[in-house]
Amino acid sequence: MAEHCGHTHRGEMVAENRRRLLLVLIFTSLYLCAEVIGGLLTNSLALFSDAGHMLTDIGALLLALLAIWFGLRPPTPRKTFGYYRMEILAALVNGLVLLGLSALIIIESVMRLRHPPPVDGLGLLIVASGGLVVNLASAYVLHHGHAHSLNVRAAFYHVLGDALGSLGAMTAGVLIIFLHWYASDPIIAIVIAVLIIIGAYTLVRESVDVLLEATPAHVDIHALRAALLAVPGVTGVHDLHIWTITSEMYALSVHVVVHAEDFTVAKLEDIRLLLHEHCEILHQTIQLETDELAAEEEIHL
Repeated sequence: MAEHCGHTHRGEMVAENRRRLLLVLIFTSLYLCAEVIGGLLTNSLALFSDAGHMLTDIGALLLALLAIWFGLRPPTPRKTFGYYRMEILAALVNGLVLLGLSALIIIESVMRLRHPPPVDGLGLLIVASGGLVVNLASAYVLHHGHAHSLNVRAAFYHVLGDALGSLGAMTAGVLIIFLHWYASDPIIAIVIAVLIIIGAYTLVRESVDVLLEATPAHVDIHALRAALLAVPGVTGVHDLHIWTITSEMYALSVHVVVHAEDFTVAKLEDIRLLLHEHCEILHQTIQLETDELAAEEEIHL
């Protein structure tokens, strides 16, 4: 038996995420030009790294929006689940880009530490302050959606990394103005890159788990198996699989062995309700089997 529910709620969530991403894309695109000009005028690596990260933000946001557009396309005979996994692929690509960009920033920063060039601290402080305002506004817009979507979470990490970059650039600007410590610029760039790497690694790991159809983190499969076995009339459970199709959309398939007298629609309904109580599963496939059918299946395996 398959259970399908919650499509309306998910459709509303996807539409809201699309609006949030579009708004942040506008914010980011408008301020990117100011960051690039500011980096050229001040000769600041921290500001350039922030501008470069903003550029990847635009790509990440466009990729996220493209994934949402693909995800809304209907299923086909060859892709029976539709294009939901496009969201996960977009999140994975964005996470890998973040890792690569952070590595490049660290390499360039280490090279600059040998001979720190002069940096216009005041100009750096002014431009970075504006960037912080834009990034905090963007992070606020994406904050609600990032808990429910890996795709939006990837964009949120990009924007959060930018906010840290702007804050770091502001700190470097203050240190340069008052202490003339030019080395603070590449040092802070390294710190920002490390913080971005931590978030990006988590994002990549979660995306890979979904693509490998790992059990969702919020599901205790051993407890679920025990709960199924505790249902009166159930004598065995096998081929229990739970996986994530895309963010907030889970699927389950299971073979439940019951006594012949319990091979009823009522028993199937009991099992279905139990699964709803333990975890939110949008797609359920439950196969009831008698002891005899299960034994025959084992012989053929």
